[in-house]
Amino acid sequence: MNTEHFIARRLSSSKKKGFSKFIIRLAVTATALSIAVMIISSAIILGFQQQISEKVFGFWGHIQIMNFDFNYGQSYENDPVNIKQNFYPHIDTFPEIDHIQIYATKPAIAKVNDQIEGIVLKGIGADFDWQFFEKSLVEGTSFLIDNNKLSNNVLISKATAKRLKLSTGDDFLVYFIQEPPRARKFKITGIYNTGIEEYDQVFAIIDIKHIQKLNNWSPNQAGGFELFIHDINYLDKASDFVYNHILDLALDAKTIKEINPNIFDWLELQNVNQQLILILMTIVAAINLITVLLILILERTNMVGILKALGASNWFIRKIFLYNAFYIIIVGLGIGNLVGLGLCFIQKYFSIVSLPEESYYLSVVPIDLSISSILYINLAAIILNLLILIIPSYLVVRISPVKAIRFS
Repeated sequence: MNTEHFIARRLSSSKKKGFSKFIIRLAVTATALSIAVMIISSAIILGFQQQISEKVFGFWGHIQIMNFDFNYGQSYENDPVNIKQNFYPHIDTFPEIDHIQIYATKPAIAKVNDQIEGIVLKGIGADFDWQFFEKSLVEGTSFLIDNNKLSNNVLISKATAKRLKLSTGDDFLVYFIQEPPRARKFKITGIYNTGIEEYDQVFAIIDIKHIQKLNNWSPNQAGGFELFIHDINYLDKASDFVYNHILDLALDAKTIKEINPNIFDWLELQNVNQQLILILMTIVAAINLITVLLILILERTNMVGILKALGASNWFIRKIFLYNAFYIIIVGLGIGNLVGLGLCFIQKYFSIVSLPEESYYLSVVPIDLSISSILYINLAAIILNLLILIIPSYLVVRISPVKAIRFS
């Protein structure tokens, strides 16, 4: 029988009321709150990173192929790329690449009655994957692209519709600043809202054949290609593969992280916030447990003296208190996990806490529960706290059995 474990269990299950009982309950509560905060903060930050990344990738794809241009990203006017490439429409030599589609962009001015609004038209082809936009639709429907017929349909954002006072079924004129100036009339079939203001304030979706005609391109020319991959973890690897093994010297491949770094830099900063929260909560829990352990040792000074007088070693007695602290950690972890996971599930399925979408790109607090992250938090909390508690347990060494028994 493990004697230290037996004594620790008897101490922890003692019905005797005292200051130590209050302190133990306080330590359990502090540990539970620390674990709950760590789980919730981790789930929220992972949720932010996942959902916002999905929106950006859904809008632009994961990788873009375009002409080799050092000024790319500074203008919405594209240099044409020949659609007839050996990798299009099938780019299946790299298993992680899921889909490829053509696109082109062109700036314009929308005019509705006395309202004038600058917009950027994103042209798409028959190969366009509507999955992301269909999830983002707030009104109306998407439209089909026929390679043999020009479509005058358009998908505009909720922000643009609000500013121009438009709704589905309405027509409006778009003017293109070029020589000679041209105008096109489009009919709204749907209104989308991604929550990313940088996109919603600017972009509308049209048939790419309009841009081809306006730019005097042939039907075999586009602004570039958008590639989608299965697993975001292979983004850099897929980009390197495309650049080094698929493209010729006239083409370039960039990830959306490279083209639009601002959003992803902001998301990366959330990892710093997460680390700070984890460190602070671990320190709070450790301080509480150290305080409890010291109080337990001082309150049981008489017991320590008797055990030493009976021949118990310092390590034997220290293990008794470490076992006791371990019970507190385990109970705190159990309660903290229940509270943290419970609140996460409530938010995930009922969306109780909302956010200003114009500031956070999301209308509700996102939750992404990662089993590996939860296990890491629990294991790290147990190991770090037990290692830290070894230090105050050295107080046992300084207790004299004679003095402890005499003054008990």
